[in-house]
Amino acid sequence: MARPREFDEAAVLDASVKQFRVHGFAYTTTEQLCDAAGLRRSSLYNAFKSKEELFVRSLERHTSLALEEQQVVLTSGNLSGFERLEALFGLVLDDEELARIEGHAAGCMIVASRMAPMISSKEPRIQRLLDSYMSRQLSLVTQAVTAGCCDGSLRVDLSAKDAALMIVSAILGLRVMAQSGVNVIDLRKAAALHIDGMRARTLTQ
Repeated sequence: MARPREFDEAAVLDASVKQFRVHGFAYTTTEQLCDAAGLRRSSLYNAFKSKEELFVRSLERHTSLALEEQQVVLTSGNLSGFERLEALFGLVLDDEELARIEGHAAGCMIVASRMAPMISSKEPRIQRLLDSYMSRQLSLVTQAVTAGCCDGSLRVDLSAKDAALMIVSAILGLRVMAQSGVNVIDLRKAAALHIDGMRARTLTQ
């Protein structure tokens, strides 16, 4: 009979995600992962076999939870299309604000993974996770833009597909700018400019 695990796997993955987000795969050490998860090296690797496997499982959990969170705001029937986009940017910027309390940017496991193609070449599951995440995110944002064009909160001349690509690009850019040290107040101003350009205008505006 297999010996039951003595830890919460989801909690270990969440702790690992936090390390990988901030430091990336290459610069996250086994010691950091063990300290964050509160496990000995033997326990960590008995469960996940290798750092690469832990990274894949962490990325899988991170993208899944991120999409769940985004879906809530981007498909909310209580929000206009414009408000859905505001809420999406809010998720990112609130995340960065909380991270600053701890003295660092939130980091982005997805951006870091995209910028390290050697990881994906070694482990095809990483590329599949990244591609699946991007496809689903673009689909959700496209739906929100379409809703906004229909409810009158966004410009009717917008191409929902093009607008979604711009929004997702802006979010990735905000993550990178946060990593470079730009403060959250300025990031919020930049985000507001992005979505304000899509807002429907009345004759008085």
